[in-house]
Amino acid sequence: MSSSRILLSTLAACTSVLLTGCSDSGSMANAAGNAITGEGFPNPNPIVSKAWGDLPAGRTWGSTAGIDIDPTDGNIVAYERCGAGNFGAGTPVTCDTNPVDPIFKFDRHTGAVLANFGAGIMQTPHGIHVDDQGNVWVTDFAVNPAGTKGHQVHKFSPSGELLMSLGTAGKPGNDSSHFNQPNDVIIGSDGSIFVSDGHNAQGMISNQAMQAGRDNGDTSRIMKFTADGTFIKQWGQIGVRHGEFRTPHAMEFDSQGRLWVADRGNHRIEIYDQDGNYLESRYQFSRISGLFITADDTLYTIDSESSPTSHPNWRDGVRIGSIHEDRVTGFIPPFEREDRIYQGTAGEGIAVDGDGNVYAAEGPNSLGQAGGAFTKYSIR
Repeated sequence: MSSSRILLSTLAACTSVLLTGCSDSGSMANAAGNAITGEGFPNPNPIVSKAWGDLPAGRTWGSTAGIDIDPTDGNIVAYERCGAGNFGAGTPVTCDTNPVDPIFKFDRHTGAVLANFGAGIMQTPHGIHVDDQGNVWVTDFAVNPAGTKGHQVHKFSPSGELLMSLGTAGKPGNDSSHFNQPNDVIIGSDGSIFVSDGHNAQGMISNQAMQAGRDNGDTSRIMKFTADGTFIKQWGQIGVRHGEFRTPHAMEFDSQGRLWVADRGNHRIEIYDQDGNYLESRYQFSRISGLFITADDTLYTIDSESSPTSHPNWRDGVRIGSIHEDRVTGFIPPFEREDRIYQGTAGEGIAVDGDGNVYAAEGPNSLGQAGGAFTKYSIR
């Protein structure tokens, strides 16, 4: 087709959907619904199972931000924070003060506990990933009062044996041997380890605040290590430019091996090759806490943080689309919450099983509404 005919076709398509937007390629942006409110999009997972998963007797569900699929058998691997509904300085309950096993493996069909491990090692788990061998990786992003736990990344065998720890226990820092609130971890196909580090920057909403954060040594970076934990490189700092972040909260790979980073404070997804070269961005998926990409390159994101003060008008929940374009095609609505008028509340972590069922890991903002650490959204 000639360039003039392409241009006329594009103009005709855009004119017919005035105000819905048009992408550079001529496709209609979010023509089926409103990406901000979620209205008009289909919900492919309408069956909601609150407080999903069995909890050992005598325990109380804590908050979480991490959930994943074990690629060796399709079951669910996640953690809860040892009964702690919140985290931060002065929190009375942590995985240090209540050293129960925080990491769970659940049967994806029944919610039965298949494994439970990790007691006594962490303070506040945050990100989780299961590699191709079934090893479980967890970030511990806070520090205990004794300064002996936290700011580390731990690797566990499928049976729960501690195999490796990266970082310096209880000691934050911004060099290659320290983490400063590690958010997430993911393993490349060659065994390379990627860690997204730095949680504070999402609250830095002025140039002065960002500069103060950089001057203070706060981080917002991606760190890359070899399979044995040897540091290779890092990229990123606190900021708003491409290649900078304000809290790189979660990571995922697509089928091309590209690294997707949920840049939560900047309300976007940043996409890189595995050497840290910036490729492109996504902006239609709100203030993203977690993301998951299926084998067919369907993107699922979850927004737990949008509120009248942090990201007005954008409704929390799960937005669904293809990795190939910046366009929402489906929406799973959040729980309602009175102080988040019209916006609701949803989990922080997200995973999708082989049948298309969606699992949310409920953080402090949604734990009360969800009634437990995990929610399952099933297809019909």
